[in-house]
This record gives sequence, structure tokens and C-alpha cells, in this order.
Amino acid sequence: MSKIICIGSSSKDIFFPTADGIILDTPEDLKAQKKIAFELGAKYQVEDRYEALGGVAANVAVGLSRLGIKSSCYSRVGKDALGEWIINELKREGVDTGSIQVDDAVKSDLSAIIVECKTKDRTIFYNRDANEKLEIIPKKLEVAEWFFISALNGEWEKHLDALLEIAEKKNIRLALNPGQHNLQSNAEKVIEAIKKSEVLILNKDEAIEIISHIQKDSAKDQLNDEKFLMKELQNLGPKNVALTDGSNGAWAYDGKQIIYAKITGDIPLETTGAGDAFTSAFLAAHLENKSIAESIKWGMANSGNVIKFYGAIEGLLSEKEISEKISKIKIEVL
Repeated sequence: MSKIICIGSSSKDIFFPTADGIILDTPEDLKAQKKIAFELGAKYQVEDRYEALGGVAANVAVGLSRLGIKSSCYSRVGKDALGEWIINELKREGVDTGSIQVDDAVKSDLSAIIVECKTKDRTIFYNRDANEKLEIIPKKLEVAEWFFISALNGEWEKHLDALLEIAEKKNIRLALNPGQHNLQSNAEKVIEAIKKSEVLILNKDEAIEIISHIQKDSAKDQLNDEKFLMKELQNLGPKNVALTDGSNGAWAYDGKQIIYAKITGDIPLETTGAGDAFTSAFLAAHLENKSIAESIKWGMANSGNVIKFYGAIEGLLSEKEISEKISKIKIEVL
């Protein structure tokens, strides 16, 4: 029996590093203040490309498996060569694939990721076909001790209701990492799931969106205060809340202590998967009954190592490796 079932997307990611794009500042566009441009109709040769497993559920399942947690990936792929590759990669990492749905009427999910070599930032082009049609089958899920619920697609509200019902019926504990599109389309549904979760992991923008939805009169300086955000989120129900904010580091709260951790200082090669790496290690530490301070150290060590590689998988740490690296993580009790 899998201790934790990771529910959500799986895909193949292909990375194309390039320095040929032109970065444009567009401050007038508040939602996209920087853009990258290429000559229309031109061809650009890249020196190398990198292929990796992708999708939040797959990434977190692999991260947990490397840290000694028995994990399963609950996702959907096409009956194609790409789907077979995704399943084989998960198996190679020790992840249980018995709950992956194989559908001959869809194509497996695929992402092409342009990595700008100077800024290390990326632009993602993705095709999501299989995971839009994920089905929730209770008998495949009732065996778990934990659910990790990531960004859901397709009829996601219906799926979330079903998962919460299964969890309540079978006393399955919940860890939640909702997607931005879930929050934007139905914040109330996400908040309903937060109230039933034991562990909640968000980035700062997602936290702001949730709290501003609940407290529409919150001042701007409050919404920019990580301590305020975490206390308000924890008041909704989760025992442990973790909040990430890219190069600004991460915060965690267990109702007693607020812990802040700085980034490791490693120069990133590419940042895709850093959030998933943090999530898998923070969650693994929680499952191993580590303290909130230890959990955030695990998360920061894992994410700090993943950014040295292309993709979300190659830099994921084992428990032995993470134990060696957490001594370098600086934390503060706020």
C-alpha cells in the first residue's frame, strides 16, 4: 500500500536553452512586465536540449520516493510512446504506477520550455490533453494514508469534491498545493479543501489571492506580510503552512513558531521544478515527524539543489544527501 498518493499531472518536459531572445521591458502591462522576442519566421539552433519528467504530481511523487517515502502517482497518460516513457521513468524512480490511467483516446501531456540563458528564467509552452480527462476512481484511492492534491485540471471542482469525500470517509490525511488556475476560477472551492488539509504549501502570490478573497478589506501592507498571511492561512485549519517566494526564501508555521529560511545562494541553471522540490522534501519531513524547522530546511535544501539542473527531477536529493546539506540552510525564528 502506498503511504501517499500524489494526484494531478504528469508530462514530459523538453528544455531549449537559448541566449538569442531579446528581453523587452513592458511596465505598462502589469500582468506581463517582461517579455521575450524572437524574429518571426527565423530558425534558432540550440547547442543542446534536455528531456525530463514533469507535472506536479509526478515531480512530487519522485521527490518523496527518493527520500524514502512510499509514493504513488495518480495521473492520466495517452496510450502512446510518450505515455509509456512517463510510466517507465516513474517506475525507474520507485514510484508506484498502478493507479495511472492509460487512455487510447488522448495524447500524453507535453511541454516545450524556452530557457533564457542570461536571466535563467523560462517560458513554457504546454499541451495538456490526458490530464484534462483525469477520472477519480474511489477504489484506486481508498488504500492511501495520505493524499497529496496538486493542481487539478478538467472537471477539477467535481474531482476535488470526490477526493475530499474519500478522504473523510477513509480517514486519509491531506496535503494540498493548489494551482493558480484553481484559485482564479473558484477560490471558495480551494478554501474548502484548505480547511480539511493538514499541510498547505503555497507560493506568496497564491497566499495573497486566498487571503484577499476572504478579507477583502485587508490593507496592502498586511497582504505583503508573510507572517500575517501564514497566520491567517493556518487559522483556516491546516496544522502546518509553508510559503515560498522564489529568491526571497520561504516561511513555515505550525501554530507555534514562524520559521524563515534564506535561499542557499547557489547560482541557478534553471528554476523549473524548484517549487515541487521544496514541496516533496517539506512534506517528506512532515511525514517523518520532523519539526517545522527541520521540514523547511529539507525543502530549501532540495529546491536549492534542483535549480542546478535542467528539469524538476535530476537534482532531487536522497535522505542521506539531504541530511548532509541541511547544515548549510540558515533559518530564523520570527
